[in-house]
Amino acid sequence: MGRGTQASAARSGSQRVTKTRAAKAFDWDRIARDLDTRGSATIEHLLPAEECRAIAASYSNEALFRSRVVMERHGFGRGEYKYFRYPLPEVVATLRKVVYPRLAPIANQWNAAMGIEVRYPEEHAEYIARCHAAGQVKPTPLLLQYGPDDYNCLHQDLYGEHVFPLQLTILLSEPERDFTGGEFVLTEQRPRMQSRPEVVPLRQGDAVVFAVHHRPVRGTRGFYRVNLRHGVSRVRTGHRRTLGIIFHDAT
Repeated sequence: MGRGTQASAARSGSQRVTKTRAAKAFDWDRIARDLDTRGSATIEHLLPAEECRAIAASYSNEALFRSRVVMERHGFGRGEYKYFRYPLPEVVATLRKVVYPRLAPIANQWNAAMGIEVRYPEEHAEYIARCHAAGQVKPTPLLLQYGPDDYNCLHQDLYGEHVFPLQLTILLSEPERDFTGGEFVLTEQRPRMQSRPEVVPLRQGDAVVFAVHHRPVRGTRGFYRVNLRHGVSRVRTGHRRTLGIIFHDAT
């Protein structure tokens, strides 16, 4: 598939598919409960297989991206990723636009529980304008690529003063067919306790919504903050690609 064809496939029809699915097809009450309970929630079949393949194939189209990061050079792990440039591909822009309003009420409830004064507007365009006014103007959605023995160290995606507390990762490859290993991993550190790990199983087209850095947990004396990090375990065989949707931009 040529580069022009890849870019066209990644853009065409995506708005209709993702807008319908993200707005109507999912149990957002269940997603909110899972986020409150575990700090993460899965969304099955957010993208169809053909769209996953088109997005993954666009990795070679340099015109879509503003930068490339080789993780080993920075101590981030092994593998690489590329940040999209503006204007974002249709599917990426649409996911940001339609998923954000579903997550903003959860983010506001979390901040209220943790005693954080920041509140998030209903629409992503208004929130991204806030980021840009503060100098956070670089788009953060990204494509990640892993090969054999690659992994991603536990980390948090913080890019400046403004941080939307939830983000989304979509698996573009099929486990066992395209790769083995490479599990999505979350760790949660509670005060005066050891870290709690969790592996989130995903199939091609599935997404996981998860906390960027903090979330509230109810204790005997009210809510307290727990600290979360995420990463990817070692890919044993094959190649794994994912799409990351971060709702704040970077400085």
